Amino acid sequence: MKFFLRRTNGDYALAQDLTQETLLRVLSAQQVHQIEQPESYVFTVATNLLRDQKRRQASGAPRAFVPIEDAIANELEQQLVEDLSPERVLLIEDSLEEVRRTLDELGERTRDIFVLFRLERMKQKDIAALYGIAQSTVEKHVMRATMHLAARYGGRRRP
Repeated sequence: MKFFLRRTNGDYALAQDLTQETLLRVLSAQQVHQIEQPESYVFTVATNLLRDQKRRQASGAPRAFVPIEDAIANELEQQLVEDLSPERVLLIEDSLEEVRRTLDELGERTRDIFVLFRLERMKQKDIAALYGIAQSTVEKHVMRATMHLAARYGGRRRP
């Protein structure tokens, strides 16, 4: 966060987005191959994301960050269009139920905050105000839920 905050003129929301995108990319890369110099790799990913963001900003293009839910939904939609068999529908329903159970493993507050932030797209400062907690606490809940889901589903192929 500090790396991005210094380079985005204190734009906290953008720094959060870039930090989470960096984490997601590193976790994805780690599933494919072993990262030999993790600290160097993290900063390389972060620097590249920052460069991409500045290019988009200079060109006037909207931010290219796609929420993870949208990325998953787009992937599932493409797969469903290709093959919408009854077996596939059952697999997807089972997968959704499994994700619900996984979210239920989190504490109620962590789960609710994660759903508000990721699915309802509520701003972290608004969630903090709603619960009467610090924004950094909201960030910790979101990160805890993200790490829990990544640990559970990070290396598994979706149906």
